[in-house]
Amino acid sequence: MALELRQQLKQTQQLLMSPQLQQAIKLLQMSRLELVEHIQQELLENPFLEEAPSSPELSEGEENFAELNNESRPSQGDEDEGYSYEEVAKNGDWEDYLGELSSAPRTSTMHEYESIEDNNFLETRYAEKSSLDAHLMWQLRLSSLNEKEIEICENIIGNLDSCGYLRAELSEIAESSKSTEEEVEALLYKVQRLDPVGVAARTPQECLLTQVEVLKYDRDPILVDLIKYHLTDLETHRYKPLLRKFHLDMDTLKEYLDIIQSLDPMPGASFGESEPLYVSPDVYVFASDGDFVIVLNDEDIPNLRLNDFLENSNNVSAEVKDFTNKKIASASWLIKSLEQRKRTLYKVMESIVKFQRPFFEEGVDKLKPLILKDIAEDIEMHESSVSRITTNKYVSTPHGVFELKFFFNSALSSDDGDSVGSESVKALIKKMISKEDPKNPLADEKLCELLKQEIGVDIARRTVAKYRTALNIPSSSKRKQRF
Repeated sequence: MALELRQQLKQTQQLLMSPQLQQAIKLLQMSRLELVEHIQQELLENPFLEEAPSSPELSEGEENFAELNNESRPSQGDEDEGYSYEEVAKNGDWEDYLGELSSAPRTSTMHEYESIEDNNFLETRYAEKSSLDAHLMWQLRLSSLNEKEIEICENIIGNLDSCGYLRAELSEIAESSKSTEEEVEALLYKVQRLDPVGVAARTPQECLLTQVEVLKYDRDPILVDLIKYHLTDLETHRYKPLLRKFHLDMDTLKEYLDIIQSLDPMPGASFGESEPLYVSPDVYVFASDGDFVIVLNDEDIPNLRLNDFLENSNNVSAEVKDFTNKKIASASWLIKSLEQRKRTLYKVMESIVKFQRPFFEEGVDKLKPLILKDIAEDIEMHESSVSRITTNKYVSTPHGVFELKFFFNSALSSDDGDSVGSESVKALIKKMISKEDPKNPLADEKLCELLKQEIGVDIARRTVAKYRTALNIPSSSKRKQRF
């Protein structure tokens, strides 16, 4: 078969994403912290982008940035030709990028905006927290151990899990640290008695017995036996065999149980592996005169505008002019994308408030079923855009701070034909359990009956069990108090 060259014409359709569209999509799903970092990086890399001083009023001749956002997108040909500085700079200022995105009137006094800061407590900031490894190594360096012993202890600490338990055999630690198992065992004894006491234990019994020894409760053989051999009996409330075996009455056994419950079975759980991040809301929703006011949180987000240090530079080479046009276009698109992000966030939050108004008025119990499609159709946007803008975004409401995803939940049908949100059912389950009799806790079947009476929802027992597990609430047998 002979080989030959041919030319063929084929017409196809492809969806191409321009760099500007990719940037806009990327900005939608960024959290506030990621957005601030991205803007700061752009300020460093783009000489035509600068942070404008915040001013409550626009200077004479400046136009609202909404005009820039409403302009039609340039054609591909325009992009190839580049942007002239005069065309972009005329509409490029972002002095007042919030514009009418805030539902609060522009004539609001500074005192009204200070109330936002009053709600932004210190707890919403970063807080440094030492890791378990660092906390233990700090104590070892203050001890009288030599370098070889500290190296072995460091190997032990490096094999701890997030709860503080040792997850390696002594033989493995001895081999990696070039020591004997007896040396590792002796140093493990010392590590277990550092703060928090019981860390580096291999079993829950060893962890609790170490704490009992440090507290000098180990002189009581009954307490030691209960921890060594009967933790499962205590967990499942099998008390009668224990009363017969140790010849105790219920009051005495309760005293032993109180001591055991005061111990910490997971001593390392209170230490984070890294700095915890505390939520700073992206949106605030305030109740005002029977309505709700939506204010976007622009704290730490720089005001951007195009600078004009090359506005009057005409004698430049073609290479410099090409670079200039590209950077100006990039800065302009960043400003447009940021403005579009703010508009999308505001519109989505406004729609959520409309659909979930009973929640904002009364609380979690009144949360309605809601899906992304409902919001997308209401604001005439694609579901993917709504999904991106609600990712890693938080809102401060009269009932607490919630992630925007929280407002989207599945529906459960009630007897009257209405529907109830799954989050509302979870809130009711939590409320019912909090009010139960500790000596006679509510079983899942009983919760089904109460939910039927309360909101008319015919819910299966396994669904109640699933919601209860999601709330980290143990079963009724484990919640029951025998005393």
